[in-house]
Order: sequence, then C-alpha cells, then structure tokens
Amino acid sequence: MFRTALRNVLAHKARLLMTVLAVMLGVAFVSGTLVFTDTLSQAFRNQSAKSYDDVAVAVTAAPNQQDPNQTPGISERTRQKLAALDGVAGATGRVNGFAGVPDKSGKLIGVGWSNKGTNFAPGQDGKDPAYAFTSGTGPVKDDQIALDKETADKGGYQVGDQVRVATNGPVETYTLSGVFTTEDGAVSAGGSLVVFDTATAQKLYLKPGHFLDVNVTGKPGADSSKILAEVKKVVGDTADAQTGQALAEKQAKDIEEGLSAINKMLLGFAGIALFVGIFLISNTFTMLVAQRTKELALMRAVGASRKQITRSVLAEAGLVGLVASVVGFFLGIGLAATLRSAMGAFDLKVPSGDLVIGSTPLVSALAVGVLVTMLAAWLPGRRAAKIPPVAAMSSVHAVASTKSLVVRNTIGAIVTALGAVAIIGGAGSGGDDGRMLIAGGAFLALIGVIILIPLLSRPVIALARPFLKPFGVAGSLAGQNAVRNPRRTGATASALAIGLTLVTGLSVLGATVGSAVDRMTTDQVKADYMITMASGAGLNQAALDAVRTTPGLAAVSPQQAGYLQVKGDFRSVSGVTPGDIEKVLNLKVVDGSLGSLAQGKVAVEDKTAEKRGWKVGTTLPVEFSDKKKGTLTVGAVYEGSEFVSPMVLDAEILNAHDPQPYIPQILVKMDGGASATAEKALMKAMGDNPAMTVMDQKDIRDSFGGVINMMLNIMYGLLAMALIIAVLGVVNTLAMSVFERQQEIGMLRAIGLDRRRVKRMVRLEAVVISLFGAVVGIGLGSFLGWAIGETLKSTLPDYALVLPWGRIGIFLLLAGLVGVLASLWPARSAAKLNMLAAIKAE
Repeated sequence: MFRTALRNVLAHKARLLMTVLAVMLGVAFVSGTLVFTDTLSQAFRNQSAKSYDDVAVAVTAAPNQQDPNQTPGISERTRQKLAALDGVAGATGRVNGFAGVPDKSGKLIGVGWSNKGTNFAPGQDGKDPAYAFTSGTGPVKDDQIALDKETADKGGYQVGDQVRVATNGPVETYTLSGVFTTEDGAVSAGGSLVVFDTATAQKLYLKPGHFLDVNVTGKPGADSSKILAEVKKVVGDTADAQTGQALAEKQAKDIEEGLSAINKMLLGFAGIALFVGIFLISNTFTMLVAQRTKELALMRAVGASRKQITRSVLAEAGLVGLVASVVGFFLGIGLAATLRSAMGAFDLKVPSGDLVIGSTPLVSALAVGVLVTMLAAWLPGRRAAKIPPVAAMSSVHAVASTKSLVVRNTIGAIVTALGAVAIIGGAGSGGDDGRMLIAGGAFLALIGVIILIPLLSRPVIALARPFLKPFGVAGSLAGQNAVRNPRRTGATASALAIGLTLVTGLSVLGATVGSAVDRMTTDQVKADYMITMASGAGLNQAALDAVRTTPGLAAVSPQQAGYLQVKGDFRSVSGVTPGDIEKVLNLKVVDGSLGSLAQGKVAVEDKTAEKRGWKVGTTLPVEFSDKKKGTLTVGAVYEGSEFVSPMVLDAEILNAHDPQPYIPQILVKMDGGASATAEKALMKAMGDNPAMTVMDQKDIRDSFGGVINMMLNIMYGLLAMALIIAVLGVVNTLAMSVFERQQEIGMLRAIGLDRRRVKRMVRLEAVVISLFGAVVGIGLGSFLGWAIGETLKSTLPDYALVLPWGRIGIFLLLAGLVGVLASLWPARSAAKLNMLAAIKAE
C-alpha cells in the first residue's frame, strides 16, 4: 500500500502542488518564528553576559518614592567603602537618564526611548573600560561630551565639533571630546549614548556626589559570593546588590519573557494559516478520492481492506506533508534572516551573532507539517474506505447520503448556536472575562459556520445569479457550477471566510475604537498644542518655565503626575494651573467650580466621588509624597476624562512637596490659535529642543489613534499568509474541477461554446465562490467586532459602533479580484482542452 501511495503522489504531483504550497507556507511561519526568537534570545543573552563579564557585584540604588527629600542614590563615600573591601579591585559609579542628539538638520537621532546619557568614570589609567575610544578622549570638563560611533556617524560629528544635547530641560551645547564603541544596550537597541563627565551627569540626572549604580570589580581569583556578602553589609537596605552573573541571568530571563509575547503572537498567526490550510488539504484529497472512485473500488474488489485504503490515503498525505515540511523549514530559516534584517529598517538593532537553528524548529516543522496534512486527509481517507467494490462497475462518483447531510447540518446548527450564545453573553458581561467568553464563542461559531457553509452556499449564491445574467450562457453555467458540489464550494469558500472573519473583526473594532478616541480628543482637548518628550520620560519645571515665555500665549497648564494618600489609600492626582486648565481642557463639571482650584481646593472625578461618598465641601485628610500631612476640601466634581487623573489639584501645591515634579504633558492655548508662526515660537522658547514634540490637535488625535492603525496594519500583514493560502485553495479547486469536468467542457465546446466563453465561465465561477466566502467572513467578522467593542464601553465614554463600509467594500473588491487571479491558470487550461479528447475522457 505504501508503494501504491508513492505512485499516486508521483502521478498527481501537479494537483498536489497547491497543497504542498499551503503546508509549506504555514510551516515556514512556524519554523521561522522559532528560529527568529531563538536567535534574538541568544544574541541578547550573549550581550548581557558580555556586559557583566568584569562585574563581580552590581549595586543599584533602591527606589525611594515615598520620601524624595531623603538622600537619593549611592553616595561617593559609600562607593569608596565598596572599593576598599577585601577582594575588590575597583568600584565604578554610574548615573544615567535621557539624552538626545540631533543631526545637522535638527532631527533627533535614535528612537527616543533608547537615547541615553551617562557618565565617564575613568580608572587610575585614565580609561573607562566601558568605552573603547576610536578617536579623541573621554570628557573631563563640564562643557565636553563623548558620543558612540554610530550616533557620531549619523550626525556627521567629529572630535572638536559643537553638539547640541537635549535632556528633559533646555538644550545645551557641548564640545565633542571623543568617539567610542560600546556594548551598552541603548546603542544595541538603535539609540544613542551621550557620555558626560561624572559631575555634570550627576547634576543632570540625580544629585552631586551620588550614583544610581555601582559596579564592583573583583580581583583575580576573588569569590563573587563573598564580595556580595560584604557589599550588602555596607549598603544595607539603601541599595539592591547581586552578583554580575546573577544580574546577567536575570536580564536574559527578562529578555526571553519579553520575546515570548512576540513568539506567541507569531505562532498564533502561523496556527491560523495552518488552520486555513487544513481546508485546502482536505478539499484536495476529497477531490482526488472522488476522481479515483473506480480505482479505489477495484482495489477493494481485489482484496484491499478498508483500513488499507485509509492508510494508503494517509500515507499519501504523510509524503506530501514531509516534502512540504522540509521545504518550509528551509524557507522559515530565510524568513527568520529577513525578519532580523528588517528590524534595522525600524532603527531596532540586534546584537551581532549567527542564526540559531536548533532541533526544536526542525522537529516542530516536521511534526506540524506532517500531522496537519494527515489530519486534514483523515476524513477523505475514511470516505475512500467506504467506497463499495461494486462502484468499480460504474463511472458515477460516490454521492453523500441524505442522512450524512442531515447529521452534518444539525451538528453545524447546534455548534453555531452555542457560539452565538457565548458571543452575545460575553458582549453583555464586559471586561476580560467577557472577552474570553467571546473568544471561545468565536471559535465555536467559526467551526459551526464552516460545517454549515455547504448548506448556505445554495441560497447565498442564488442571490448572485441576477448579476450573472448579463454574461449570457457563460454566466448561467458559472452559477450552476458554483452550487453543483456544495461541499467542495463550501470547503473552498471556508478558507477565505476564515481570513476575512479575522480581518473584518479587526477592522470593525479598529474603526469603532478609533472613532471613539477621535471624538474623545476633539471633545475634550481645547488646547492648540500638546508638548511631550520624545523619550516618554516627562518634562521638568525648567521646560514649563521656558514654554511660559512664549509670546502670544493665552493659557498654559501642565498635566503633572503626582499622588496623595487619602485615608491610607494612594490616589493619583494631576497637577494643573488654575484658571488655565479650563481653557485647554473641556472638563465637564457636575458640581462646584474648577475656579476653586485657585483657592487650594481639589477637584474629584464623579465616579470616585460617588464611590467614596465625597461631595463639594467634603474635607479630606491627606498625606503628601514627602510624608507631610494636611487637609484638602473638595471644590468641584467633574466627569471622568482620559487626560487627567481622578483627582486634580493646583500644581504649586504638589511642587511644595515634590522637588522633582514629573510632567508628561504641557497643554498650550495661543491667542491666534494654531499656526506655523505659533509653533515656531514655542520651539524657539524651548531652545529648538529636538527631543520635545509639539503636537497640534490633528497630531494629538493621530498619536492616540495611530497606535490602533499601526496594530491593524501589523495584523493585516500577518493575516496575509492565511489569505494567500485561501487564494491557493481557490486555484486548486478550480484546477481540479476543470480536470474533473473535461468531458463536460468538451461537450460544451462541441455545441458552440467558444474558448473565450469557456474562460469567462471558469472566471465567473471563481468570482462567485470567492465573493460567497467573503460575504460569510464579513458577516461573522462584523458580529465579532461588535461583541468585542461592547466589552470596551466602560473604558471608552464616547463608544459607538462604526462599520467601516469603505474597507468592507475594498474587502469585497479584493475577494472578486482574488477570484479573477485564481482563475487565470484553470480558465486557460479549460479553454485549451482538445475538444475530441475531452469528450472521450472519463
């Protein structure tokens, strides 16, 4: 039977080509994902280990959020104590924070969050082991800096040049003293590294004479664990200490956990691609079995058992899956290399290293490809085994019994109903639990619709027949051919339906959320501009003071982040400018007046006030961030806003208790509204700081909605694999259908249907099947998009369902185009059939 399976595979290799391609693409996605994440994990692990090669113990200042007035960081005196311990060769202190460098055109080099500033800490030899200088030397004066080589090259800077450096305050100009190479993670991530002399870095990022980290180097042969014990005695609970090896392992573990999310997402889409491929594979083997009815029946007649017939079909599937898996594995390696290279296009660097090709990707590729193919071929194999020997006497293919169709439709209806109930229940529940229920319901609904899709094909495709009439005989024949074999049509359309269900669901959800965010921004933001830091690190008081010097300013208010303890509970609070906050934000007051902020009173969000039983006039005992106690009176209650915390207070009150305020945003209103002149005036007031972003109202809307659009585009790209496999399914079905209907096509040619109309018939049949799958997918996807959107109502005050009719129209158009493209080869083959040879074919 194995020899028979091998002969059948070789005999039908052209017809199995699409199946091989489908499995190959899915396997390539799986193996490519595993190789890619293994490579990244190993590269970052190696870099992490290299970074701590010479570090015996790493000491990090413990966070002290409760009392910022206490001495922050690790003092120089403590560093000297650490350096004097037995077995210690040296102790290097580090401070770091955000620092950005613009190129000659004024554009920030790097991606903001990975732009870093730190200090130059030379040893007795005048060198800092963290930096290998290719030209010049390290900075030793407060007006000098050094740059990593890649940043210097991108900016066109050389030793001696004047370089503007942006921190979270005004821009300063420094002299470039040197250029270096380094293993620092900021540079490896595609950012920049600015090195100041130690005193300047401490002043910028912490406090004179203090460090955030101290790296302790051991003498040759010293025991790191003993050094760690001694270090802990010195630093006590003011700092965290661990061995360099332990820290390297922790970083490697954190990297793996971070990559696992990417890994799971990519494998999820690979699973979708393989799930779609199952229908193509099953359809292919179903048609092959139907075409070989006489052959299989003859095998039964000469003694082959049902198990042998089933095993023969499964052996064919196994061979196909094995070939596709091997090719897909090597294609996956190429995909991993491409993904790694593509990261550079987004300024995301990967540490150097070879591709890691372990046994797991290979075993996974072979297992997934072979098992998926054999699973998909199992049902056709069982059907093949049921072919009676007497069928060898007839050329009529086996037809599904009425009983089997009734059972199928009943099961499909029950599963679909259960899925719909779960989806509706999840939509009503809301939250994470509701979304989990929707996910389970979506799976059931999708399976149920796929089971029912042959039943749905006749009534849905019947709606398309009026549109086929203008094409004459070719259109009528195409409509009849599309519903002649509902199971085949349904299996072909299922692949497109699955892909478009996911794409449409994402589109509906994206359009709905995007519209709600857009309305929220438009309704709530009255400011002409919002100023933020490119690094996301926040602005400081100096930046706010600089903005206030802008000519033509009508109102300016920070959105300063802080916290209070109210009756023992921590509450986030926004520090704002009284009188100006009403001009830059549309906070809807339920009770009281925002004018009370100028009197030192606090405004509270309505839901918080209702939950706590607070109202205008309520006195609240509070504890500020510096542990000082006081009382605040509620002066206003306002509707919840995404732009401020549940409590709002005069920023000056917060500043009295917090010497280093954190300001994520500054909102600005200009006298003449937004204009190019006003934007330039703001940038000039801030010293043309390249790290500060000035956004107008359109930019603000885009910044909130842009993340949604970016995620949608990523999802579309990943789902493209499933749609490509769906296209292969349409091509495969049509090609095998043409082969199966050779005699019929020959007869049509004989009675006057010319080649042009034969092509048109096949082409229209493909378009009808594709549009049928698209309609089912769009309908189910819209339902799922609505359900998930319902669970987000509580977090989006302006939520309202939005159906993206434009995109839905594009999906239908693309589905029709898929049908046309998929039919090119089958239509051409049908038109080129020899009329007499086709009539004689069985």
